[in-house]
Amino acid sequence: MLLRPDGDGVLAIGQPAHAWLSGQLARGWGNERFGAVEPWEEVCLAAEQHDVGMAAWERRPTLNPETGLPRSFMELGLDAHLEIWWSAAPLVLTQSRYAALLVSMHGSALYERRNLDDERARAFLAGQRELQDQLLAGLRADPRTAATASDDIVRRNQRLVWTWDSLSLGLLLGWAPFELTAVPATNGELDIAVAAGTLDPWPFRVPRLTMRVEGRRLSGRFADEETMREALAAAPWETVEVQLAALS
Repeated sequence: MLLRPDGDGVLAIGQPAHAWLSGQLARGWGNERFGAVEPWEEVCLAAEQHDVGMAAWERRPTLNPETGLPRSFMELGLDAHLEIWWSAAPLVLTQSRYAALLVSMHGSALYERRNLDDERARAFLAGQRELQDQLLAGLRADPRTAATASDDIVRRNQRLVWTWDSLSLGLLLGWAPFELTAVPATNGELDIAVAAGTLDPWPFRVPRLTMRVEGRRLSGRFADEETMREALAAAPWETVEVQLAALS
């Protein structure tokens, strides 16, 4: 869950909703400088579904007693976080092998970045590598998917999912100005500067992009988990519109 400060309350935006914004970014992506996304549907699906493992938790979020609010995605304990990411790729596998591969690689990248010296994290990474090897073997043996299952293309697509994930979080949580680093481009990689309402260089096909997500307006602070859950379930829904435009 993302908690977006807004007036005297917060907008509670589910992780799957943030992933929906990642998918909208993916579907607008690509131009002469940044190249095409291939395979298009599978990579866009991975972007849109990369946080599907959070869906069950979002229905019964836990309380952060220090804030009196639902825990944000950055406040989850290791056990809860691992349980979510163990479930993510298998859930996506019911839709697409290629998308499941990218979601598994995304989870691995998160834990490699955390660099945890923990047996549970090491077991997770080993399990994801095994799953990735199985999926890659199947994709490479299938004439319909072999051309986009090379190491270079798969790694490029994993970096794209990472880029859209980071950009979506930054847009929803108001991180600007910030930078997206090592973004796959037509010739190598580029860094993208993100300012209020624009990116430089511009990576989208069209000069203006309008996207939306939905969240619930939550007011007040809560002393116990059930009261917080009841308030969240009854909270009014609001639509957040995100607009980006190329520099003129």
